Amino acid sequence: MSTVAVLLAGSGVASAADTGGYAPLDQRGPALSVPAADLAASLHCNGPVTRGGRAPVLLIPGTTMDPTVGFSWNYERAFDRLGWRWCAVTLPADATGDIQVAGEHVVSALRTLSRQAGQRVDVVGWSQGGMVGRWALRFWPDTRAMVDDLVGLSPSNHGTTVADVACQLSCNPSFWQQRSISAFTAALNSGAETFPGISYTVAYTRLDEVVVPNVGPSPSSALTTGQGRIANVATQDICPLNAADHFAIGSYDPVGFAIAMDALTHDGPAVPARIARSTCLQPFQPGVEPLTFATDYAAFLAYAVDPSGNAADVPAEPALKPYVFARR
Repeated sequence: MSTVAVLLAGSGVASAADTGGYAPLDQRGPALSVPAADLAASLHCNGPVTRGGRAPVLLIPGTTMDPTVGFSWNYERAFDRLGWRWCAVTLPADATGDIQVAGEHVVSALRTLSRQAGQRVDVVGWSQGGMVGRWALRFWPDTRAMVDDLVGLSPSNHGTTVADVACQLSCNPSFWQQRSISAFTAALNSGAETFPGISYTVAYTRLDEVVVPNVGPSPSSALTTGQGRIANVATQDICPLNAADHFAIGSYDPVGFAIAMDALTHDGPAVPARIARSTCLQPFQPGVEPLTFATDYAAFLAYAVDPSGNAADVPAEPALKPYVFARR
C-alpha cells in the first residue's frame, strides 16, 4: 500500500478534556515574550509585501541553519524567477534554542505578512522549519486564519529517534525537544495535528537519516489527525529510485520541490498524480545552478554541522511554557 495519504479529517474540534490537560484548541495564545524589535528584525523579504497578486511564501529554515545559507541558492532563486514574493524568518541561535521561542518568531511573521498582504500566506519549511509553524498554529489560534498552505520538507512532526539516542546527557534545547519522546513533541501533537481551512503537505524521503523513522506505515514526518486537508507524500512514491536524503530534500532535490510546488499552485495539498514523472530525470530543482552546485551545497552542509552560533548544550529539555496547558 502506498504511503501517499490524502485525508479529509472530519472529527469535531477537540474539547479541553480531549487534549489531555494541554491547552484547548481554542485557548487564546499568550502575548509574545520576544521584544518586538527582535521579531521584526528576524524577518526579511525580497521586496515589499503589498495587497493584490499572489500571496507571499514564508520560508523557515531547519535546525542549525540560517535561511540565507539554506534557501538563497534554491527556493529563493526559484521564487525570484517566478516573480513571487517570499520572506524568510531567522530563528534564534540557528534554530537550536528553545523551539517555543522560535515559534514566537513564526507567529510574528505570519501576523505581519498576512496583514501586509491582506490574505492568507503560504509556508514552506525544512526539517524543524516544517514543524515549528505547527507550534504557532496549535498555541496561537488566531494564526490559523492567516495560513493557506503549510508545506513541510521532511519535517520533524513527531520528533526523531536519532535525538532519542543522542540526547542522553547533554544536547542543545532544540535537539532535546525534537526527540520522539519529548514533552514538546507530545504537546505539539495534542488535541489535533491539523486545523480546518489549512492545506498540509508533507514531502519526505524514506532515505531520511535525520528524521527517523520515515519508513513504514507511520513515518515520523507524517500528519494524520485534525480537520486540515493533508497529503503525506514520499519522494519515492513519485520516483521509486529517488535517492534524496534529509539534506537533499531541503535544498536541491527536484522531487521534493515538485511536491511543494504542486501544493503551492493548486487548491488543497499536493496530489502526486499531477507531478510529471519527467521530474525523476532532473538532477536539480529549479533555482539551483549546476555550475555552482558543488560549492553551494558544500557551504550548506558545512554550515549545518558548524556548532558556532548554536545554543549552548543543556542537561535537560526546556520546560513547557504555561500557555501549553489548559488554564485553570
